[in-house]
Amino acid sequence: MTSPSSDLEFALALADLADSISLPRFRSADLAIETKPDRTFVTDADQAVERALRERIEAELPGDSFFGEESGRSERGARRWVIDPIDGTANFLRGVPNWATLISLEVAGEPTVGVVSAPAFGARWWAEAGGGAWGEQRGEEPRRLRVSGISDLEHASLSFQSIEQWDQAGYLASLVELSRAVWRDRAYGDMWSYMLLAEGLVDVVAEFDVKPYDLSALVTIVREAGGRFTDIDGAESAWNGSALATNGALHDAVIATIERSR
Repeated sequence: MTSPSSDLEFALALADLADSISLPRFRSADLAIETKPDRTFVTDADQAVERALRERIEAELPGDSFFGEESGRSERGARRWVIDPIDGTANFLRGVPNWATLISLEVAGEPTVGVVSAPAFGARWWAEAGGGAWGEQRGEEPRRLRVSGISDLEHASLSFQSIEQWDQAGYLASLVELSRAVWRDRAYGDMWSYMLLAEGLVDVVAEFDVKPYDLSALVTIVREAGGRFTDIDGAESAWNGSALATNGALHDAVIATIERSR
């Protein structure tokens, strides 16, 4: 593993801070839960993590911009930290361990550093542009991440996230067609689907109704693991409301299958 840049070191320190706040609140009997205007949930842990990370960023890197799920954005320059304090809040509040803090640095709109920290799993994944993608299980040495070499859809494993997402986006027929084309389909959910992809254990991940803070940290990790990350139509963006991540070899075939069924 090469030496991390100062930006990646800072992102990893932010992840340590986030874990120290979120994990003690996980499965806490006095967890406070509210419903936001968009009918999604937010907990006191989401708010506390984002507040702490924003304060650290603004104190140590005052020239950088910030965009967080709970507190919105501040625009200062070409560098922007994109934060999802707890990706998988619904899991978090139900006591399901599939949740994580997502930390991304974008420079001129391009994700360059990504950290996914899942303390209930005892796992963390990270990457920076040109430095490869890495992961570690608590107590183990970091390992290099690489996507699978599967090149035929009939042998591929798909994580589609949510039937409701596809239905509401008008792509339900495409999901059915895609599920028939692949070897196996599951909905692992949230950040974990993408990390399984980066580890070579899943080959295709696709979803709708997603925000930049849901995706930005994942982009660098998937790409540095050798995969491809676009929106559902193939545009190279995490800001268009949909996501398609693959091992690269399957990307065009997935897009063609989706378009054929629309």
